[in-house]
Amino acid sequence: MALDLRHQFGDVRILHGVSLTVQPGEVVAVAGPSGSGKSTLLHLIAGLDQPTGGEIHWDGQRIDHLSGEVRAGLRARRLGLVFQHHYLLDDLSVLENVALPALVLGGDGRARARALLAQVGLAHREQQRPGTLSGGERQRAALARALLTRPALLLADEPTGSLDRANAVAVAELLVRLARSERAGVLLVTHDENLAARADRVLHLLDGRIEEQVRETVFPI
Repeated sequence: MALDLRHQFGDVRILHGVSLTVQPGEVVAVAGPSGSGKSTLLHLIAGLDQPTGGEIHWDGQRIDHLSGEVRAGLRARRLGLVFQHHYLLDDLSVLENVALPALVLGGDGRARARALLAQVGLAHREQQRPGTLSGGERQRAALARALLTRPALLLADEPTGSLDRANAVAVAELLVRLARSERAGVLLVTHDENLAARADRVLHLLDGRIEEQVRETVFPI
């Protein structure tokens, strides 16, 4: 997915030749202290920024040399994104929010959205507005939306960071279970040890380099 990825802002180097691959159905967590380049790595792999050097591949296709418009179109079809904030639209129902990626692509998506909402325990909330949901419910809806188009890769940046312990555990379990059942590879940045413990691999990013790769999850905060 990422091959010898490098990035810098001015004279400040953020990433120094990072290479990693995520297989279908595999969950990979990225750990590291603040400023180590975790979010930058995720944004580059998502095609939201351009790397200074190296290559980025989605499902076998190189995308880093494509225009922003082309990357956006591919991202809508092939990637799922989950952030610390849910980014649901307040003027749409929960069902409409989850179905939105398909609507943008010219499809319907409501049947798929209903099925996903049932899987995250929100079938009874589909006609409500996001403002009536709890924080954990909103993040579960955001996860359902990210999986709507059956993406090959799900990218998550601190997906449980704004939740209390109970909701963080529930969202962590759902994220991993649903991603594996959908055969989506997952690359997530997290300080949540409970979420990282569910990953198949943990990569430690220090000073812009992957220093080690382990299965046991002791995270620097």
